[in-house]
Amino acid sequence: MTISGRISQSAFDGSRLRVILLLDLYEGAQQQFLDAYEHMRNQVASVPGHLSDQLCQSIENPSQWLITSEWESAPPFLAWVNSEEHVETVRPMHSCVRDTRSMRYSILRETTPAQPRTPESKAPATQVAARVGDGAARHALTFTVKPGSESKVAEILAGYQSPQAQVDDTTRLRRTSLFMHGNRVVRAVEVEGDLLAALRHVARQPEVRAVEEAINPYLEQDRDLTDPESARVFFTRAALPAVHHVVSDREAPAGLRRHALHYPAKEGRGMELARLLAHQDAAAAEDPANPVYASTVFQRDDIVVRLIDITGDLDADPVAAVGLKGLERDPEVERLLDGAAIGVEGSLYTDRNINRLLSHADMTPVTDRSSAGS
Repeated sequence: MTISGRISQSAFDGSRLRVILLLDLYEGAQQQFLDAYEHMRNQVASVPGHLSDQLCQSIENPSQWLITSEWESAPPFLAWVNSEEHVETVRPMHSCVRDTRSMRYSILRETTPAQPRTPESKAPATQVAARVGDGAARHALTFTVKPGSESKVAEILAGYQSPQAQVDDTTRLRRTSLFMHGNRVVRAVEVEGDLLAALRHVARQPEVRAVEEAINPYLEQDRDLTDPESARVFFTRAALPAVHHVVSDREAPAGLRRHALHYPAKEGRGMELARLLAHQDAAAAEDPANPVYASTVFQRDDIVVRLIDITGDLDADPVAAVGLKGLERDPEVERLLDGAAIGVEGSLYTDRNINRLLSHADMTPVTDRSSAGS
């Protein structure tokens, strides 16, 4: 499968996935860690899509460990790593580990003894194309607040001073966009360089810590950010990964507006819906008449959020705005979207129902901040 050179992030390219987890253990915690790993290994072995894993210890520093795993593709891994089962499975490791770093890679090429790398070797018919992006990584967090507190939370989240954008010589926070949909908050970030370093940098900033403390009383999920275990569990559950990002090849038009759309997926259909929207946005990027210039799809379980940069108003071309252009006769859409949640009866593809979907999905903007030079 080949993909557009303008797709910089994708969980749907069909490639196998290599996951690398770097760990720094506390001194003396090796046996406790090995016991926890055995438990985790037995659990993950039965997860659909998991192919293999390896546990490695540094030959130079005994506190440094590495876990690698291979998956048939990204979607089954993301479904596992974002599940409550995963949260509970890895919990015994937390008391052993001083620091962790997780990296995920598509496997593009492979050399094995049965397929030596020689000038005469022919490339496999299903090679995955390398993605070319803009040097930015994208990620989001999502959480819910107590009903009735939405306006107060929005006021707090809109009022803080932006943290310093430059993290280090190679990493910079490019843009932060924050939206609400009912009592759900979604905070999306764009980072040049090291995403994890940027997230940690932001979390340490006094102005950000003050905001996080201010919204604590309004959260539906209790947390204590002074307790590493509580903070780790909260942010693990709040992670909303970017599963696809695409931008048009054409020059960025003036007056682009950023919107976020929250889609009502049917139970258990979130990943399929995200895949459909990703496919649609890849096609839209090739259409100079489509008003959507760039799109990022975020998905976790049945939470599907699409962040778009668009020319003109959303309702000027509502079918394009919701990412369904060209699917007017496709029953797949109605199988994935929960029409009852938006009050749709009959076919989704009437002007009235498309506008209902757009009105329901359109999230309320709270703040959108870009660093200088972005």
